[in-house]
Amino acid sequence: MTIRVAVAGATGKLGSVAAGLIERTPGFELVAAMNSSSSLDEMLGSAGHRTDVVIDATAPAASAAIVDFAIEHGVNALVGTSGWSADRIAALGRSLASHPERGVVIIPNFSLGSALASAFASVAGRFFDSIEIVEAHGAAKVDSPSGTAVRTAELITAARGGRGPVQAQHTDQRARGQQVASIPVHSLRMQGVVASQRVLFGGPGEVLTVAHDTIDPRAYEAGIVLAARAAASTRGVTVGLDKLIDLGIGDPDHAAAPVVEDGVE
Repeated sequence: MTIRVAVAGATGKLGSVAAGLIERTPGFELVAAMNSSSSLDEMLGSAGHRTDVVIDATAPAASAAIVDFAIEHGVNALVGTSGWSADRIAALGRSLASHPERGVVIIPNFSLGSALASAFASVAGRFFDSIEIVEAHGAAKVDSPSGTAVRTAELITAARGGRGPVQAQHTDQRARGQQVASIPVHSLRMQGVVASQRVLFGGPGEVLTVAHDTIDPRAYEAGIVLAARAAASTRGVTVGLDKLIDLGIGDPDHAAAPVVEDGVE
């Protein structure tokens, strides 16, 4: 079965990777490569080439409209755009309740290594109370914190369960970063960077760092193909590449009780 795909934001960094990958990967057909001037109707394909999945690789301000249009017109969506907070995802879930035959997959980061790092961080978060995230992306990235950092923070806090919020001192000071699910997140936007994240865990006499660096957009390719296949048949909302692979960790539903339970670029 061929999966017909439209890519919104096909001229951007992630979108161009996705469009090229879909074109050359067996089992997929690229039916539309859309840019900022394209009509949303283009994502639907044409007679005999009806779109199965739209890949949203646009910008936070445009993403919701693309997903809403896809759902209303019978197309599943794969979202690679930042800006989908827990509240926004919850609202999407409520919207999909009236469209049970449709599904949306939201992937804050298509890198397998990034998914593993976030999962490892969620495990470590059960053992430490002092936790901060430092993430870096290229100077052109307009939003912060990154979807990956938000997802990581939400996974950590969910895994902590009854342990409660982390210890974050002096959060009234702007230099202390933005709190996401109680965890301070510090965002760097600078030339020479593709994508990088450090999650630091502090305890008496020690610091643990879970780090991941993307050095080439090829890191996203396996995740894009995996997620696009999943998006074609998904129902409801699925968040995170970790939900599509068998990690056995990183999912709050599988987290053990605390010992001594929080998305090219």
